[in-house]
Amino acid sequence: MKKLKMPSAFTILFLIIVVVAVLTWIVPAGAYDYVDETASTLEPVPGTYREIESNPQGIWEVLQAPIAGFFDAVDIIFFILVIGGFLAVVTDTGAIDAGIGSIVNRFRGRETAMIPILMILFGLGGTIFGMSEETIAFYVLIIPIFIAAGFDSVTGMAVVFIGAGIGCLGSTVNPFATGIASGFAGISIGEGIVLRIVILAAAMAVSIFFVMRYAKKVQADPSLSIVAAMREENERHFLAQRENQADSGNSGSIADTEEENGEEEQTASLTVLSGRQKAILTVFGLCFLVMILGVIPWAEKFDIYLFENINAFLTGLPVLGTVLGRMVPLGEWWFSDITVLFLFGSLLCAFIWRWNESRFVELFVNGARDLLGVALIIGVTRGITVVMNDGGMTATILHFGEESLKSLSGVAFVDLSYIFFLLLSFLVPSSSGLAALSMPIMAPIADFVGVGRDLVITAYAAGSGIVNLITPTSGVLMGALAIGRIPYGAFLKWILKLIVFLFFLILVILSIATVIT
Repeated sequence: MKKLKMPSAFTILFLIIVVVAVLTWIVPAGAYDYVDETASTLEPVPGTYREIESNPQGIWEVLQAPIAGFFDAVDIIFFILVIGGFLAVVTDTGAIDAGIGSIVNRFRGRETAMIPILMILFGLGGTIFGMSEETIAFYVLIIPIFIAAGFDSVTGMAVVFIGAGIGCLGSTVNPFATGIASGFAGISIGEGIVLRIVILAAAMAVSIFFVMRYAKKVQADPSLSIVAAMREENERHFLAQRENQADSGNSGSIADTEEENGEEEQTASLTVLSGRQKAILTVFGLCFLVMILGVIPWAEKFDIYLFENINAFLTGLPVLGTVLGRMVPLGEWWFSDITVLFLFGSLLCAFIWRWNESRFVELFVNGARDLLGVALIIGVTRGITVVMNDGGMTATILHFGEESLKSLSGVAFVDLSYIFFLLLSFLVPSSSGLAALSMPIMAPIADFVGVGRDLVITAYAAGSGIVNLITPTSGVLMGALAIGRIPYGAFLKWILKLIVFLFFLILVILSIATVIT
């Protein structure tokens, strides 16, 4: 009997397109009046719903929907591809690996103190650029260090996985979660960033306490490890290879010695930052810092006109102003502006690292290619909205939401949205696909309830983030468990207490934020 296999995100999303197209033959078509018909973000006027002539979607429309969706989301898609190229360029320099490796090396012998530092670092990676698959290389480096210090493989695995996972849960500016969700909700990435920082800080503090408490218990009594039965076997697996390599280095052949020297050189590159790598990390950090400054609506929300004044001064300079071009002031940036930033950052990294033109283009294109799947998912998911809009279903669903939820308080709506995203994340494990699928509907419903769209985005990021810490469909989780030789059932039982606590913690924070905003 064949084992049941979960279909890919593409298959699930295309099947949803088919189902939605069938529903356009059944569900009455409708329309709303909008606050501003010319605005980029259409905000429906409550109470203006009316039925219109139906427009059932056929096979041609179903096949055309992903293509139309791709064109509809081209600004977001191109942003994702350029981010992919930028990350590939930075990653190839080894700067990020060396930065984390140097911290691991510096704290060797003080592994307990290293737990919060590494978790915060991986959390920053998760919250800034959705660090996930990039963590795989670090398990091999970090797990043996923690085992040698008297901990277990679970501790080393948790430092990396939970650290990065909490970062994704509190996605402040993560382009693959908050960025895509904000784009489809029609608001700036910067809206709601303060709340997401609060969630990130609270969730990280709880997670660090959880991991450190477990680590100290295991160090004091190894029998309390959830993989205690595999302790000796794990020690042989993770530590004996190092001893064997040392012995073979003394008596091995020239080929063995050359191989060992290569390994030593690779290890050194993970623990020592060169001057150029420091420069690359500076560019990397500045790009994301400028992005954050660029997407926070300083003038519109906070009446801070500093960046408008600076922009006006620079563009008003003779000759230089013309050379610089018609720049958009920080605080008013959209996806096209952020894309320009990361394209410039990629070029700057190429100049610092002194790649030739062909090598840089190869790296950049390969990085963009790695995220082509994400771009295609966004297009296919947007195709669902295309079919709903063309079939007149979107307004009807919004009307149903308006009538069903108008009696709810803002707190109840946000909390229910959070639970809804938790459940939907199991069906659509792709955070980018989930954002593109849900935001075109959930964001306008928030308008009816009188809740900010940024609260819905934060609820989405938190809900998706919690599920990604435990879902067996996550390749990163299952890969990390395989490297750490940790059974999934034992890990799930261990982390469940943290998941439950995080669920209620975030629920409380979202409720309080809804009341005070």
